[in-house]
Amino acid sequence: MPEKPAEPTDRSAVRSLLRLWPYVRPVRTRWLGAALVAVVASSLTLVIPLVLKWMVDGPVARRDPGGVWLGALWLLLLGILEAGLFGLRRWLVARPLASVEASMRADLYRHLQRLPVAFHDRWPSGQLLSRGTTDLMLMRMFLAFPLTFLLVNGTTILVGFVILFAQDWSLGLVLLVPAVPLMILCSLFETKYALVARKAQDQVGDLTTVVEESVLGIRIVKGFGRNRSQALAFRTLALRLRGTELGKARLLAGIWALVTAIPELAIGAALVLGTVQVADGALSAGTLVAFLSTALALRWPVESIGFLLAMSQESATAADRFFEVMDVAEEPQPEGPGGPAGKAGAGEAGIVFEGVEFRYPDAGPGSPPVLARIDLRVRPGETMALVGATGSGKTTLTALVPRLHDVTAGRILLDGEDIALMERPRLRELVSVAFEEPTLFSATVAENVLMGAEGAGEEDLRRALSVAQAGFVDDLPQGAGTQVGEQGLSLSGGQRQRLALARAVVGGPRFLVLDDPLSALDVHTEALVEAALRRVLADTTAVVVAHRPSTVMLADRVALLSEGRITAVGTHQELLRTSSEYAWLMAGAHDGAGVLVPEEGGTR
Repeated sequence: MPEKPAEPTDRSAVRSLLRLWPYVRPVRTRWLGAALVAVVASSLTLVIPLVLKWMVDGPVARRDPGGVWLGALWLLLLGILEAGLFGLRRWLVARPLASVEASMRADLYRHLQRLPVAFHDRWPSGQLLSRGTTDLMLMRMFLAFPLTFLLVNGTTILVGFVILFAQDWSLGLVLLVPAVPLMILCSLFETKYALVARKAQDQVGDLTTVVEESVLGIRIVKGFGRNRSQALAFRTLALRLRGTELGKARLLAGIWALVTAIPELAIGAALVLGTVQVADGALSAGTLVAFLSTALALRWPVESIGFLLAMSQESATAADRFFEVMDVAEEPQPEGPGGPAGKAGAGEAGIVFEGVEFRYPDAGPGSPPVLARIDLRVRPGETMALVGATGSGKTTLTALVPRLHDVTAGRILLDGEDIALMERPRLRELVSVAFEEPTLFSATVAENVLMGAEGAGEEDLRRALSVAQAGFVDDLPQGAGTQVGEQGLSLSGGQRQRLALARAVVGGPRFLVLDDPLSALDVHTEALVEAALRRVLADTTAVVVAHRPSTVMLADRVALLSEGRITAVGTHQELLRTSSEYAWLMAGAHDGAGVLVPEEGGTR
């Protein structure tokens, strides 16, 4: 598993949560309105003790039943109004905060599509999934509840203490004493809870990765009887997450107990002192009732501090994880015509590799490049086959043409134009690719194939399926409208590869890059596909990774790669005569033994 991002040492929960403001700003009016409604509703709770004081010192002391019933009516109306206001608050925040979550999820997905392939090579998909689901849910919950009630409860506590001091300042001081120890405890709690919350959310991402890999690789798991080992790996991570969650629960239980116990002791002390004052005649019974009722009304705002801080810390951690991905730089944009690598002359048409070097971003310092000083020209309309031992850099070289990776040095020209200066959408309209491992999406056959060209229609679809010899599509239950299922695993490997080839040729691309596109086909189907593919290659400039002589024969010329370098270029017959390595590779392919040269270290 790749390294996880380092945790920031100067982390601030407030600073992390403030980064959500651009998403909240469009709905700020409605959110602030909901918060104001909640403040009013919470303040009504503090009016109830004042009504009780009036009842005790008035109608109750005078034995006036009518006054008591009037006070009870006021209490009922206050309760109904408070409930209605809290319901209004929920209605006010529901839709805008759902919009905030949807906007953040859309931005995350859009950003992921624009990140370099090297980023996706390093990050487990489960970590990205958990950021787009669990973490976004935590942030929406924070905006809907903790953020609102930190404001509401803070205002309630402030107003409540004003009322307490107005009733009796000495009793108010008794209740104010716990404030200092509570602030210290909350500060310590925030620091510890932030660490354990981050650990839990990272572990959720790890667990999601294991589940996803087990589902996608279920055939391997079952085929090799690895159910038990996969279950053990899942159990290990699940138990680790369980332990972390229990640690969170212990921290939360501890702060909750202390935040509850300390104010309770203060209320008990105020009750004793107030009772003595009532007995001495220094305080009215109604004032003591109102004071204690106000103190009890403040119990929930005070006791909820630990709970709200815990949710806030989890949300701040979720925000950190979200912005860890959002802060990763997207694929660099072209520098424009005035950039360092301008357009070449008209004589450089076709595909030209000039001094191309490539080293993977995660390669160690001083490690040799995967590709070193590649100089190669594919003439307009020509098909160039790339042949080499496993690990020689063939797939890496083809990935540089559509800029799935950027060259470390040198440049690549398409019809004389440096690809580094092209807008990526335009580049990828010119260049079409088919990978050795075909990837299909949970969509129909037609949708998967037409993904290769925007605006392609039914005629283009049928032509592409014909080139790829994908006549099996007509035998599917709904023909080209058949859902192929996740990863296309409902189809055979050869069927998936033919659909991937159809996707590559459906738009009639100017440049075509094929990475061993026929490896999963039987001999007879391969011959039919090759015959149809020759007609397509006649109208395009193509680079084809080849391992078998039959694929090599599609090409006009062949380039031999060895240890990341072009060691020979020529026709198939020329290289058979002049290159012993090429002759040996082709002889091994003829014998059906595959490529016999051992893999070179450090290359892909």
